[in-house]
Amino acid sequence: MKVILDSNVLFSALISPHSPPQTIYQAWRDGRFELLSSREQLDEIRRASRYPRLQRILQAHRAGTLINELERSVLVSVRAIDIEIDDPADAFLLALAEAGNADVLVTGDHRAGLLRRGHHGPTRIMTPSSFCATFLKV
Repeated sequence: MKVILDSNVLFSALISPHSPPQTIYQAWRDGRFELLSSREQLDEIRRASRYPRLQRILQAHRAGTLINELERSVLVSVRAIDIEIDDPADAFLLALAEAGNADVLVTGDHRAGLLRRGHHGPTRIMTPSSFCATFLKV
């Protein structure tokens, strides 16, 4: 199964132990699914990890470790796509889903409108809790 984890899910995994995002992150590290990422996502994580509000709750070395681990995932080259989305900064996630033939996109961001879509082409869009219940059976 090919899965995309929105950056907010990855940050939540580092910040909140025993949470659905942490469970998903650990499942990937245990080889339970293939994680798709992109240079755009790595850049977003680097940028966001420097935000003062994140620096207060996330140790810098943990963000660095995350980036190093993501570089070992399947990095997919994405092209910009013309699609209407509430948060244009998240359009790369839909492009990544298309380019990587992702089965699932996991996001916790209700503001971006991705969850309201429910899917993008064949890619299901779901919350971390739903992903855990559906695919990890926890």
